[in-house]
Amino acid sequence: MASAGQVIGLVPVRGGSKGLPGKNMRPLAGVPLYLHAVRQALRIAGRCIITTDIEDILSAPAPEGCTVLRRPAELAGDTVPMLDVVRDVIGRLDLHAETLLLLQATSPLRSDADLRAVLDLHASGRFAMVMAVTPVDRSRLKFGILEGDAFRPVADPAYCFSNRQALPETCRPNGAAYAFAADAFRDAGGWPYGSIGAVPMPADRSLDIDTLEDFDRVEAIMQAMNSKAAS
Repeated sequence: MASAGQVIGLVPVRGGSKGLPGKNMRPLAGVPLYLHAVRQALRIAGRCIITTDIEDILSAPAPEGCTVLRRPAELAGDTVPMLDVVRDVIGRLDLHAETLLLLQATSPLRSDADLRAVLDLHASGRFAMVMAVTPVDRSRLKFGILEGDAFRPVADPAYCFSNRQALPETCRPNGAAYAFAADAFRDAGGWPYGSIGAVPMPADRSLDIDTLEDFDRVEAIMQAMNSKAAS
């Protein structure tokens, strides 16, 4: 369906949500939440795949440049890992050399520049996968896992006894964007995390919508941004 090396946006959209039922179809700034990600994928890549179990999306005309896949019922539950959803898309569309830009619909504050930075770093060939991240308190490097009465550090044990200011800068995946080649996913049998590049995004663009409070907060930010741009 695409030429070798072509970038294709991938937007997973599931109907069920416990935190905010129907959130992906809920209007945000007058547009269904999921459609913000689709439009962004089309701006950046020109092509987009939507994998969904939502009948309103499946029965509506697809935006130009979009392929809409009906997600199998067994992949539409809230405990199904994204790994299985991506594997289904790659297999059904027989993707190989294409670069997939995975966009979470619930991260609508990422900018086009964020996505271009992710794709540019992936295109450098230095990493099998690149993801957007956001900074977190570096004291998390002191954390550990309890196994009975044993403490197992999640990182270097020396970090547990270091001053916070001396710890390395720390970040977490924010879920906003991932870039990887379909063949790299196939070869790894899943996420190609043997080498991962990171593109930092500020916390105010890394908000993820899970609850009504999250939704209202993001909408307020978008309204303020639009008002500023119009002035």
